Amino acid sequence: MNIAAIDIVERFYALLWPMLRMSAFLIAAPVFSLTAITTRIRVLLALALSVMIYPMFDWPKIDPVSPAGLLEIANQLTIGVLMGLILQVVTAAVVVAGQSVSNSMGLSMASMIDPNLGNVPVIAQFLLVLSTLIFVGVGGHGLLLALVVESFTSMPVGQPLLSATAWTQLLGWSSMMFLGALLTALPVMVVLLFATVGLGVATRAAPSLNIFSVGLPATIVGGFLVLILSLSSMGSRIQWLWMQGLGQVRALVGLA
Repeated sequence: MNIAAIDIVERFYALLWPMLRMSAFLIAAPVFSLTAITTRIRVLLALALSVMIYPMFDWPKIDPVSPAGLLEIANQLTIGVLMGLILQVVTAAVVVAGQSVSNSMGLSMASMIDPNLGNVPVIAQFLLVLSTLIFVGVGGHGLLLALVVESFTSMPVGQPLLSATAWTQLLGWSSMMFLGALLTALPVMVVLLFATVGLGVATRAAPSLNIFSVGLPATIVGGFLVLILSLSSMGSRIQWLWMQGLGQVRALVGLA
């Protein structure tokens, strides 16, 4: 019985390492980190995925309560969280793009309470739903899980923490939060800028014209028309952002 108990403990210690990385990834990654996916579902999903991954690799025997084991626990949690945070930059870019479009249209006051992000403008909420559908439609959830599995080959358990190059790459990628938002919202913002300039010229030519009673409805209607016409290009840009994010995840774990 003692030998059987020791064997069970060793197998549990080996299962702990993929479980830690997978759990941290599910907490931070988009779609999987939604409030609709409860903690119990995430734990069960992480456990099921870890059980499937377990026979695929040889796991080192590290005591998790030893100094080396505690360092490895922090290492696995860091890797999983960073893989998810890289794609959260894409979500943040979509939110910033929606906020920029809402401000240009005069809808900054029209907001919705998002349980994941808090107070979000309605246009940003719409773009978030659109980006989630695009992400699931292109199979991003499956690609992400495949990257986590492949990361155990390129970054096996027991390898030192991420290099300085990886941290530099992560900081550089964070700038896509603003660049991606600009590229996504640019069509609507440019058209509304010209519309605002036109309204300013009209007000200058006819001072009796009330800019507030005419400009706000015209900006909202024009903004929605431009938004509808540019949805295909915005969707393509969001898909490009997701693909760039997946490429950054591959580069982070050394698969690029």
